Amino acid sequence: MSKRDYYEVLGLPRGASSEEIKKAYRKLAVQHHPDKNAGDKKAEESFKELSEAYEVLSDSRKRQMYDQFGHAANAGGAGGAGGFDFNQAGFGGASINDIFGDIFGDIFGAAGPQGRRGGRRRAGRPGADLKTTVDITFEEAAFGAEKVITIPKNVRCDTCEGSGAKPGTQPETCSLCGGHGEVSFQQGFFAITRPCPRCNGAGQTVPHPCGACAGSGQIKKRMQLAVKIPAGVDTGQRLKLTGEGEAGERGGYPGDLYVQINILPHEFFTREEFDVVCEVPITFTQAALGADLEVPTLEGKVKVKIPSGTQSHKILRLKGKGLARLGSYGRGDQLVRVIVEVPAKLNSEQKELLRKFEEIGAESTHPMHHRFFEKVKSLFD
Repeated sequence: MSKRDYYEVLGLPRGASSEEIKKAYRKLAVQHHPDKNAGDKKAEESFKELSEAYEVLSDSRKRQMYDQFGHAANAGGAGGAGGFDFNQAGFGGASINDIFGDIFGDIFGAAGPQGRRGGRRRAGRPGADLKTTVDITFEEAAFGAEKVITIPKNVRCDTCEGSGAKPGTQPETCSLCGGHGEVSFQQGFFAITRPCPRCNGAGQTVPHPCGACAGSGQIKKRMQLAVKIPAGVDTGQRLKLTGEGEAGERGGYPGDLYVQINILPHEFFTREEFDVVCEVPITFTQAALGADLEVPTLEGKVKVKIPSGTQSHKILRLKGKGLARLGSYGRGDQLVRVIVEVPAKLNSEQKELLRKFEEIGAESTHPMHHRFFEKVKSLFD
């Protein structure tokens, strides 16, 4: 089959400008690229034909020879232009990403988004996230607080303003990748791209590094930050401080800082979700006869009435004396757990009085005790 005219392949007249040739190729290459037409042999052949036509017509010397001698000019004959090597060109030197990148570059300008051709700047790398732990008191967890923490982290070097270059000098375009930050190589039918090994994907090298940061564009500093602790937080919960992590590279966004909460033990209080729990010891007499006691709360002491006949581990509830409900409204309660304390030592007079008390009526004064042993007795009869 005879080859079609290259101008016909691109849909252009012979007098088309270089820019018209470039635009026509881009448009058709996107349409027929194998990456978009997997398994379509017709599209593959069309793309080969387009790439061959563009290879010749985009080169002013080859185009001149083609205009004079036609296809014979590129068949190893006239002018020694040499034939078109599809494998060497690698789809005309373009992957599907290169084609779209060129199109977007025309829309957004030479410094478009993450371009890879024509020396456009690549997007900077985001900074790493950081983690730390802050200790707070029980009261700070209940009511909220502001804590000042110190974090060692990488920040932008003020001497070189993050460029990594010695003041008075500038980074240079990487000679290996031409500023793309990537290098391409042919692997079978496709063009493969990898980060440039010389500049590590930066697209630039620093021949004269900054003395303050050794060319990295960053220095390590101990930074102080004020952290607002919301009321109602619990141990293990994390606060996210956006943008307070490591500085990004080459203008990339900084990372985030995650602050994990650790609540220190309290002398009196523990917590059950948003309720505060406090154990209060009372005497045998107070439990039996009842009493008025002062118990600690997060906001100071309050009086609590102990009913007569109170049993050990009975819970008395103080409404609204607990912790703030994080992410909601209101507060939890305080749970006062009463612990009846049995005398550890008794004198002879006290012992005698208790014996008389027991003789008066054990069943009426200790009903639970009496019922329990009655059941035990019936079990073995």
